[in-house]
Amino acid sequence: MEIYIIFGIIALASYSVSMTLQNKFKRYSGMATGSGMSGKDIAERMLRENGIHDVSVVSVEGHLTDHYNPANKTVNLSRSVYSSQSVAAAAVAAHECGHAVQHAGAYPWLTMRSNLVPLLSISSKYLSWILLAGILTVQIFPAILLAGIALFALTTLFSFITLPVEINASRRAVAWLEQRQIVDARTKPAVRDALKWAAMTYVVAALGSLATLIYYILIFFNSRQRN
Repeated sequence: MEIYIIFGIIALASYSVSMTLQNKFKRYSGMATGSGMSGKDIAERMLRENGIHDVSVVSVEGHLTDHYNPANKTVNLSRSVYSSQSVAAAAVAAHECGHAVQHAGAYPWLTMRSNLVPLLSISSKYLSWILLAGILTVQIFPAILLAGIALFALTTLFSFITLPVEINASRRAVAWLEQRQIVDARTKPAVRDALKWAAMTYVVAALGSLATLIYYILIFFNSRQRN
């Protein structure tokens, strides 16, 4: 029963964080930095000043779909960030470039996360089926559920490794924006606030993954006790 209460709390927290993030970005998307630089301009300048010349800044569809792709070395900015001169655009653009700087400097946590991607891409294709089969046959073939738990543990590990990667990228973003005077005493708190709530989505996701992992482990051990 306790695990279901935890799931409920995490689901509520996830919804609350998501709605708060949407509201924060809507608010800060209407707040200008005063620098006259768009998200694209900020991204290209931050990359250039960090000696990174092999990463492209491109526009992508969607809302809050911004990300850095280490495979093809692109900083992908949603259209509202790519062309906007807002505080939200500055925060997002600099944050994603923070990941590019991490990549260029072989930031350990990012390297560790990248090394897990091939394993996760393979396991994700079969994970749901393995877990389902494991739960249905746990009394007969407990090894199947145990294998599913091991694979899901990789997903949980990935979620927690993501946290220092995201937090560090945000710190790099805020420091660079302040040093270059793209944000000032008025807009810096807004940048910090936007990135803080963006990071909270990863915290909630990691806790949700951990709770799910514990749930599967409890199923396994409860089945063992009944044997």
